[in-house]
Amino acid sequence: MTPKDDRQADFAYQAVYRYMINLINEVGTDARVKLPSLRQLSERLNVSISTIQYAYSLLEKEGRIYSVAKSGYYAWPVLNKPAGSSGGDLLERLYASARRPGMRVLSADEPALGASLDGALLLLERELLRHYPRHLQPWSQPCGVWELRTALAARYTSSPTRCWQADEVYIGADLRGVLEILIEVLGLKGAAVIVESPCDWLILRLLQGAGVRVIELPFTAQGGLDLTLLEQLLRNESVQLALLSSGVSLPSGIALSSHDRMQLVRLLNQHGCWLLENDSHGDLGFEQPITALRELANPERLMVFSTFEKMLGPEAPFGYLLSRHLSSELQRLFLLRAFRLSSIRQRAIARLYQSGRIDQHLRELRPQLKEQARLMKLRLDEHLMDHVSYRMPVAGATFWLRSEVPVDMRQVFQRLLARQVVIAPGELFSISGLHRQHLRLSHMVDQAHNLESALGELALALKQAQTG
Repeated sequence: MTPKDDRQADFAYQAVYRYMINLINEVGTDARVKLPSLRQLSERLNVSISTIQYAYSLLEKEGRIYSVAKSGYYAWPVLNKPAGSSGGDLLERLYASARRPGMRVLSADEPALGASLDGALLLLERELLRHYPRHLQPWSQPCGVWELRTALAARYTSSPTRCWQADEVYIGADLRGVLEILIEVLGLKGAAVIVESPCDWLILRLLQGAGVRVIELPFTAQGGLDLTLLEQLLRNESVQLALLSSGVSLPSGIALSSHDRMQLVRLLNQHGCWLLENDSHGDLGFEQPITALRELANPERLMVFSTFEKMLGPEAPFGYLLSRHLSSELQRLFLLRAFRLSSIRQRAIARLYQSGRIDQHLRELRPQLKEQARLMKLRLDEHLMDHVSYRMPVAGATFWLRSEVPVDMRQVFQRLLARQVVIAPGELFSISGLHRQHLRLSHMVDQAHNLESALGELALALKQAQTG
């Protein structure tokens, strides 16, 4: 039965997803495997290219596959080694382990896990399909449909001097693709870029792979950026831009004080440094939203990127960029990249913004995230009080834990894999060796994961991996 035959019982992308899972699992090899192109699968399975794109985006989010610009999609190698084996790249082993059946995955960052808008989005898309039949959908909008670009421009506009237009918004298939274009347009190869640390591993690896000179700016023990160090770096290094979170820095879960934010913006402006703001978690603060850095920064030296996925769930994997500058080059590269984005899906997301449904969703999601964090705190204090320290997060879906005594965190990772538990070691969030005593732990965990048992295993692994 093809995915098209199965539509009465399931959404087409889910059938494609299952087909791809079987295809990946059939290939037992230690080498990377190139997967069929979007068009090849579309013709083979008799479904639209956008349906294939959704399934591939979900697989990439789960760490089963990865994309290579101008080359296509590849399956991560199937590591035919026991779970406790220590060979290979750490991130690759994390992804491969998370794929294995029966693993309790505590390493994820999925804020919308328990309250996504997938259902509402798909129902709205079906309704829109009656007004915009599939054969009439245009594919000539390389930067995204105007309706969604207009909705985003309106959402990010806060005053006559801090306003955005639809043609300053660019939408891509996912965050990775958008950032790859941005890195190329800005000509960052060999340039110095300051990033807050810890920093998302996707961003770090993209910058590193593009030959960018990454300068990590860690948070102080008091929970702020080291502004003295930042000033020295801006004075002594030819820094082109700083990549910083809009409100709360994740995975650390730290929000800068008003004083630090003003001083940070002052230093960037004083040294003519651009701000590239990461707004991926900007709407996920537990309390009232924190004033975003973009509201304080020089609007003429500002770009913003984000993704819908953290807020809406896996059905909305698109990434987007806001930039007042470099419009002709951005348009050219978005056109060359040829993202095959469903105009219907984009229109559906735009309608969620326009109707106020997204704001309602956020009002429901924030208290849920806060409550899950509270419950996780109780569990951490019960099982790990003598082993880790942490600051209570104020946003998102993760805790940032630090071992109280020196440990070999890679050994902790390996011991837990042998017990079918997956964590994210802190070194993944740095490219210069920082955070080796840290780990990221999700508090939005499926109840079937038996969290109490997993935390007990973590406590034992931390004790057994002590080095001092």
